[in-house]
Amino acid sequence: MADISTYTGGIAQTNGYLFTLPGGTILVDAPDGVAAWLKKRGVKVDALLLTHQHFDHVMDAAAVKEQQGCQVYAWSTLSKELTLEALFGASRGSAYAVPEFVVDVVLAGLPEVAVLGANFELMHVPGHSPDSLCFYLAEAKWLFGGDVLFLDGVGRTDFPGGSFEQLAAGIETKLWPLPAVTTVWSGHGDETTIGREKAENPFVGQA
Repeated sequence: MADISTYTGGIAQTNGYLFTLPGGTILVDAPDGVAAWLKKRGVKVDALLLTHQHFDHVMDAAAVKEQQGCQVYAWSTLSKELTLEALFGASRGSAYAVPEFVVDVVLAGLPEVAVLGANFELMHVPGHSPDSLCFYLAEAKWLFGGDVLFLDGVGRTDFPGGSFEQLAAGIETKLWPLPAVTTVWSGHGDETTIGREKAENPFVGQA
């Protein structure tokens, strides 16, 4: 399985993950600046997977789609409520204003999706954002969890549509059953594992 390259950028220091499978190259999330990073590296992206639409994860989605001609996968179509632009009163060109992009493949309600020949299990875990979606690649034991679960943390739940109880329940029922060695590639900070967080996470750990 190919290695993962991590880009971190934007005002929230958001992670984007790039990796290549036999069928093509995938980018998970599109923080501010990732399009220029891809161009500088000379990388061709074939699919963009969005874990949720908060502005810091999709700021460069339009630029990546235009530059790469890739398909965009997300829980729902673009929503100004989900991006939090309404909450922050974003004006055009501000740090919170997301350039509009088209979601080519809407994933709401699907248990899995095939992308470039790879099968990703889909786990809808709202609580941080109503559209929070985890992508699990079983063959590599990789979980792209966005802002659901962090090293020693979970996503904040004080945004519109947030609920700690909902988030904790989703983590317990959908993420904890995954293999303990599963690597969690989080939206912010360092990667971790399911086993480590299940045992030690101070918010949702079961130790």
